[in-house]
Amino acid sequence: MVVRPSDAGAMPASHIIGRKLDSIPFSAYHVVIILVLGFVGFIEGYDLALTGSLLVLAKGPLHLDADQIRALATWPTFMVVIGGFTAAAMSDRISRLSVMQAGVIISTLCTLLILLVHSFDELFILRLITGFGLGFTISAPFPIAAELMPAHHRRTYGAIYETMLAMAFTLLPFVGFVLAHEPSAFQLVGLPGGVTLFVAPPLIYYLIPESPRWLLRRGRPQAAVDNVNLIIRRCGSRVAPMTVDQLATTAGIVQEQLPAFWKLFARGQFRWTATGILCGLCGGTVYYLIAILLPKALVDQGAAVALSFGLSSLVFSASIPGKLFNGYIMEVIGRRWTITAAFLLAIPGLALMVVAHRTGSAGTLIFSIGALITGFTVLSCFPAVRVYLSEQFPTALRGRGHFFSESFGRVFAGVIAPFVMASHTGSPTIFFGTMIAMVLIGACVPFALGRETLGNLEAFTESVPQIA
Repeated sequence: MVVRPSDAGAMPASHIIGRKLDSIPFSAYHVVIILVLGFVGFIEGYDLALTGSLLVLAKGPLHLDADQIRALATWPTFMVVIGGFTAAAMSDRISRLSVMQAGVIISTLCTLLILLVHSFDELFILRLITGFGLGFTISAPFPIAAELMPAHHRRTYGAIYETMLAMAFTLLPFVGFVLAHEPSAFQLVGLPGGVTLFVAPPLIYYLIPESPRWLLRRGRPQAAVDNVNLIIRRCGSRVAPMTVDQLATTAGIVQEQLPAFWKLFARGQFRWTATGILCGLCGGTVYYLIAILLPKALVDQGAAVALSFGLSSLVFSASIPGKLFNGYIMEVIGRRWTITAAFLLAIPGLALMVVAHRTGSAGTLIFSIGALITGFTVLSCFPAVRVYLSEQFPTALRGRGHFFSESFGRVFAGVIAPFVMASHTGSPTIFFGTMIAMVLIGACVPFALGRETLGNLEAFTESVPQIA
């Protein structure tokens, strides 16, 4: 049951709810939403990037051969894809919060159980299950936040969420650096992510409400209004509460079915779905090659194990201020130009990483400068990329569209690319040159194919007749 306008001049109920949510002044409760979803991003980012550390730390204790290393580098990420596609089929039909909650519990439990691992088979099975759980969770915060945060504060959410994600990516190699000489390092490195099993699920359950827009689409206008009023109360009751009558005065309540999954590719939507996928794919390829293979690549190229973790941590530490900066400018110059600039400006940094090994004693310094530039640019593009992706879909498709798009892009970025590149980590030209090719492609996509959204969910997506 949803509310539709009874005449051409009436405002649809989804617009009314959207305007009401956008009218709520930014408050401490919005900060709570950002921090809880950001904490989810932190722990899921830690669990996802854990593979890169395990490839180095578990190689000796578990006597991993080349085939086992390749399997550990790629198959868990493939399970992230499978989990993402599964969640895509479910997320607009059942509670999106339930999907995220299930993924958090599965992934953190399996990460905690790494403490008990004593063989490659045990580690491999745990990482496969972890990947499936991550597929449920890693994409969920953005479609949830897109419908809870006021439009003009989505950049704040995107920047802080991605910054907390970057903190996880920075912490992980630092933990690897500290534990590098411990025989049980591969077991202990997962502990910071695993212990959050006892923290994150209660925070999600008590502090994050279901999207009012989603409830409206599911035929529950009273529940939608109740959740709007819950948010208003938690934000200090600085605007008047809503009533169902406010929706009913402009529209009649009719039954509406969710659009079919293939509507993601229908006329009027396919171009925007493809644009979102390609932006995420290009940025994601650089991220996965760095997160999963950079420690191994640096060791293969002659660096010490501890130094490889230190340089990996440096790349992601630079993305912390970079994501805050990109979160700010994406409202100033737009999502499209922010994404394009982040890709183009990464080229000098990646070029320095290519040539660093040829500069003798200055190699570490040259590589560090390149790492800082790369971290500040392409690894910082995701506040704009993921908000931009969520804004490509109407509410009825947003959950499935975001999950599907990230999962589809991850097939190449997180599975095929690491699988192919695992055999070429010893060559700086091939390894970092592949990243340069991806950022060049990524810079063209939003400029040539995309359109600017600027957060206008209703005006931008809800009125498209082919999708409604």
